[in-house]
Amino acid sequence: MTNIKIKGKKEPLIKNLGLSKKLFHIKKDFIFNSIGFLILLLFLAIGITLQFQVYGDTSVTIIVYIALGSLVAGGLLIAFPSWDTVLELLVVSWGAMFFFIGEDYYTIFSILSAGLLVSPSFQIAREWEKAVVFRLGKYRSLKGPGLFLIFPIIDSVVQYVDTRIRATDFRAETTLTRDTVPTNVDAIAFWMVWDAKKAVLEVENFTEAVILASQAALRDSIGKNDLAVLLSERERLGKEIQAILDAKTNPWGISILSIEISDIIIPKELEDAMSKQAQAERERKSRVILGTAEVEIAEKFAKASERYRDNPTALHLRAMNMIFEGMKKQGSIILLPSSAVETMSMGSALGTVALGKSIEAASKEQVKEQVKGKGKEEEKE
Repeated sequence: MTNIKIKGKKEPLIKNLGLSKKLFHIKKDFIFNSIGFLILLLFLAIGITLQFQVYGDTSVTIIVYIALGSLVAGGLLIAFPSWDTVLELLVVSWGAMFFFIGEDYYTIFSILSAGLLVSPSFQIAREWEKAVVFRLGKYRSLKGPGLFLIFPIIDSVVQYVDTRIRATDFRAETTLTRDTVPTNVDAIAFWMVWDAKKAVLEVENFTEAVILASQAALRDSIGKNDLAVLLSERERLGKEIQAILDAKTNPWGISILSIEISDIIIPKELEDAMSKQAQAERERKSRVILGTAEVEIAEKFAKASERYRDNPTALHLRAMNMIFEGMKKQGSIILLPSSAVETMSMGSALGTVALGKSIEAASKEQVKEQVKGKGKEEEKE
């Protein structure tokens, strides 16, 4: 059984689905599979063999026509798999025998008639399928997986039900939230049929019913919540929709395993406004954090000033350490107020440092001149 999936803006197709099925409905009582076709050919071979044994003067041309007619009958059963088609083929074949071929071919037509009745009785259900069998319009049993038999004419396989987990996507278009924001919401439903009998007997088309029920529950959930809730609490909303749907579909033999909201689309204008709002909110938080940091720094400085107030030596050492850290970087300029230099006796200290640097530079120059002089004397010699 093929899953029906609704994507994009194909929602109106669901409404027309029932009408299209009624217009192009083909009655199906069974599936004429390869085993049934082989059984029909087997009956054809048996009929031809008996025909030649009973009537030795049988025409080969007529046998060829009968064989081709059997192949055509098999094709019609594949295209129109119903007991009505089988009965119509029987009437046509026996009419052709009496009016065109002759009663001498009674044997082969009898065998072929038995083959037309028996071959559709062999049905196959795959491992994940359950076949719902009716007898004379009433429910009889569930068959499968594997090979099973149905009684000709009175039994019919109404539907093969896929019991695997299915993933069906659906959407709610232009639905207003509680704060009157139009949204388009896409979601995915994971569900499975756990009772094929209920799924077939309780609802006409359980796949379509699940899709429509999912859309209705999604629209109802959107209308009860604000846009902010939809954006931030998708998992919770999915569980709420799942509980609503599961309570509705459980009597149909269907379980909703989970509902996942995959996408929420809002108008472009509102998206831009929300982006600006979020940017302003982040700016506000950054300013609050900066102000809080300034307050903490001021408190730390206040505590440090209390420690340095009664210990000027520690304050001087701290100031000198700060100057040293700044002087380690090349090309740095340090500006100090004169009062700070006088208080920390920085003038003598800086002068000593500058004197040391000048002496070191002068000694380097003398060494270079001496080296150059020796080089020139050696060249003269």
